[in-house]
Amino acid sequence: MAIIITDECINCGACEPECPNTAIYEGGMEWSWAGGTSLTEIALEDGSTEDANDSKDPVSDEFYYIVSGKCTECTGFHEEPQCAAVCPVDCCIPDPDHEETEDELMGKKEKMHV
Repeated sequence: MAIIITDECINCGACEPECPNTAIYEGGMEWSWAGGTSLTEIALEDGSTEDANDSKDPVSDEFYYIVSGKCTECTGFHEEPQCAAVCPVDCCIPDPDHEETEDELMGKKEKMHV
């Protein structure tokens, strides 16, 4: 499953540089699929595709946030999610709305980092 940052976040920014997928963004900042990955195009759920460099609206305007579609829980990079390891207030927790197996997480990692 992906990691989520709760509203207990103190906006310290310790998590952002630790993410190997560039899936963590400061509140209010736009994001893209391409940022920190080798993606140039992304397949959408409806079967269409879009440019991976297209900017997306922030998930949160108040706190740092994690784009669940880019989060692999650091699978293939580290033994544990690095955001959770460095968070001083323990607000980086598993996201029950985005449960994935180890194989699914590794597949995401391989797709993003060709």
